[in-house]
Amino acid sequence: MSRRDPFSPRLVVFDCDGTLVDSQHNIVAAMTEAWRAFGLEPVNGAAVRRVVGLPLVEAIALLFPEGERRDHITLSDLYKDAFRTLRQQSDHHEPLYPGAIETLDSLEDDGILLAVATGKSRRGLDATLDRHGLTGRFTVLKTADDAPGKPNPDMLLAAMDETGASPGTTVMIGDTVFDIEMAINARTPAIGVSWGYHEPAELISAGASEIVERFGDVVRAVATLWGVSDATG
Repeated sequence: MSRRDPFSPRLVVFDCDGTLVDSQHNIVAAMTEAWRAFGLEPVNGAAVRRVVGLPLVEAIALLFPEGERRDHITLSDLYKDAFRTLRQQSDHHEPLYPGAIETLDSLEDDGILLAVATGKSRRGLDATLDRHGLTGRFTVLKTADDAPGKPNPDMLLAAMDETGASPGTTVMIGDTVFDIEMAINARTPAIGVSWGYHEPAELISAGASEIVERFGDVVRAVATLWGVSDATG
């Protein structure tokens, strides 16, 4: 892997669900409600977690392969309605993973640009960032509304284009093979996280350069990829 170009902006791109935010309970609950409203038997929670990160209709098609396209679209709409209802409840809980804020602070202090590339809709991402006081923290936000879903590289390529970063000065941080494959398709390095929806061994097999066990390790791992002793390099 080539060392970074010292003259290009440095960019770290985060996935959202399963990387920044622990939303799996709400995702499974909303999908279960969509299945119920459509008259289906409850969907398997473990299967739902396997498809998090894909475009919603594509994920639903994998969960309900016997359905037709119109069924998948209807289920997608039911899921969005259910998730919106969950988000409005007073006991809605969708925490950031421990150490996320401190890591973002450290990267920003080092002059590194931050971005998000997620399979969520822009409306859903905006609501999540607002809930956690993260509105305005990211230079670029790329969602399912902007480009084909992961592992297509378009979201990541667009983030680099908008910031002026190059593949050698960009790092993708994610928890699923879809995140890692998107990075590989964009010719950027990727770091996997151990606390998300896919197993670390899967992330390594997909091409992740390293798996971090806690958020506090992200800054060091990024610096290692760029061949510097710390992220300020």
